[in-house]
Amino acid sequence: MTSTSTPPSTPHSFQVDLRGLVDLLSHHLYSSPRVYVRELLQNAVDAITARHVLDPAAEVRIRLSASAGRVTIEDSGIGLTAAEAHSLLATIGRSSKRGGDGADLDEPGLEATRQEFLGQFGIGLLACFVVARQIRVVTRSARDPHAAPVEWLATDDGSYTVRELPHEARPEPGTTVVLEARPGATEWAVPAKVEELARDYGSLLPYDITFDDGEGGEPRPVTDRPAVWDRAFPTPAARRVALAGHCAQLFGFTPLDSIDLDLPVAGVRGVGYVLPEPTSPAHRAGHRVHLKGMLLTDRADNLLPDWAFFVRAVLDTDTLRPTASRENLYDDETLAAVRDALGARVRGWLAELAASDPERLAAFLQVHHLGVKSMARHDSELLGLMLPWLPFETSDGSMSLQEFAAAHTDIHFTRTVEEFRQIAPIAAAHGLGVINAGYTYDADLLALLPAVRPELKVTELDAGAVTERLDPVPTATELALAPFLATARTRLEAQGCDVVLRAFQPVSVPALYLDDRQARQERDRTAALESADSLWSGILGALRGSAPRARLVLNHNNPLIRRIAALPDEALTGTAVESLYGQALLMSQRPLRPADSTLLNRAFLGLLEWATHSTDARDAQEDQK
Repeated sequence: MTSTSTPPSTPHSFQVDLRGLVDLLSHHLYSSPRVYVRELLQNAVDAITARHVLDPAAEVRIRLSASAGRVTIEDSGIGLTAAEAHSLLATIGRSSKRGGDGADLDEPGLEATRQEFLGQFGIGLLACFVVARQIRVVTRSARDPHAAPVEWLATDDGSYTVRELPHEARPEPGTTVVLEARPGATEWAVPAKVEELARDYGSLLPYDITFDDGEGGEPRPVTDRPAVWDRAFPTPAARRVALAGHCAQLFGFTPLDSIDLDLPVAGVRGVGYVLPEPTSPAHRAGHRVHLKGMLLTDRADNLLPDWAFFVRAVLDTDTLRPTASRENLYDDETLAAVRDALGARVRGWLAELAASDPERLAAFLQVHHLGVKSMARHDSELLGLMLPWLPFETSDGSMSLQEFAAAHTDIHFTRTVEEFRQIAPIAAAHGLGVINAGYTYDADLLALLPAVRPELKVTELDAGAVTERLDPVPTATELALAPFLATARTRLEAQGCDVVLRAFQPVSVPALYLDDRQARQERDRTAALESADSLWSGILGALRGSAPRARLVLNHNNPLIRRIAALPDEALTGTAVESLYGQALLMSQRPLRPADSTLLNRAFLGLLEWATHSTDARDAQEDQK
């Protein structure tokens, strides 16, 4: 029987400590009070969904408004009875979407529709106390046309009342929720802020939502459907322009390109935007994820494979599980499968560019070649696909591996940038193919290259390979310079460095210091030998034999080398050779050992002494005249 008068309200207590709950929600579960707008929208959308199970032709109306520290949302959804208001609005863990004790799921067909609900954790309106001091709900059930409207009024001191209202208080089924902002939280009830949050969270929701700022104008739409990636455009170019504008609005940059991320089997629709600037592979991308149209998070960092760090994604899903706060995705087997499938979409996009649009691919690789190289290390198919396009620094200039392999079947590489920069001009002049593998991932890719191109031989550059490519001097010339070479070798013996004479280009380089991994290991062994006890000295000494050593290659084409070789003073010759060694070592930009620093100081001071002594001798001769 319907009540025609307003009965006295009776206080009841929440079944939780409300102040403790608000502290838990605001400081531990939710990242920001802004989520209260999501809770309001979620309840309204779920109420409409439940209403349509009972009456598919029922009106759809969700209207949000804000003014003077008050936020109101009205929907034409399923509504509640007085008993349901007691049971559902004030109990943590219970939801009208869950059923179990005479709730919504008892209605025919509602079990099959449960997956359409947004709410999963039953926190409901209580979450709105993160910003509200009072929440008033006026609701009327669509299940029982004879039931009176109900008012549920709660305050942040932990109490609430439920009372029935006259029929004229709400003639039609649905619910109106009014929040009164508490002191210190009024900024979250400012109309512009509420509208911004509503658009952010609810732009893709399945029902039309409007916003009224209370200034007398027409309510403005909040929803913007269909999603931009699902809209029809007259041309592919028009679609790219629209997606670029969408990216600029969401992420603040104009993308290099867009990638469709459509996985119908997994219930995922969306788009990935390619960053226009390089970014660190270690940077965790923030992707934007909607769950059944409601924004879940704009900071999802587990949506794409780590190698796809050059993509920012925005998508909508109805299958992935949210965390308890509904602010991120639960990393389970389903998400892992979706992540792999989305990675396959990115690889497919690269393959399509390689096959049909090399100019766009080149523009992408100019910015993100590091990411592709990282990806290709673990994907031989992708390595083979990208091989014609991946850029490398080589002795022939910057080019792809395929271009370089066309000129060199024997490919050498250096493990450091400094070593490459020293050897590159000489290698280029003498037809030696050298790649700089000192950058991230390049050495790994070169190690994989023979698996893709078996006819290629890839080896680390060693001193012997370079020396063999340089032109030998005539035998007679080398014999004539034997005393000079003997002096040079003697002076550098302590440095573990051999001296050889060659003729090479460019002429301006007087000496070249060549080192490789085996030579460095031999120096380390020697250093260990000097500091080892008698037992280890014997063992390490036994290992010494024909181990490779570093080489100082003197350029006979260089006039300075010829003048030094012709010096009659053996001591001055030795000092000059030490100076050449030090200069070549500095040019290679290798770390200096203590012995190298000592040699450099000795050679520098020796040359100064010789220069000043020569000046004194000339002055004495002039005086005698």
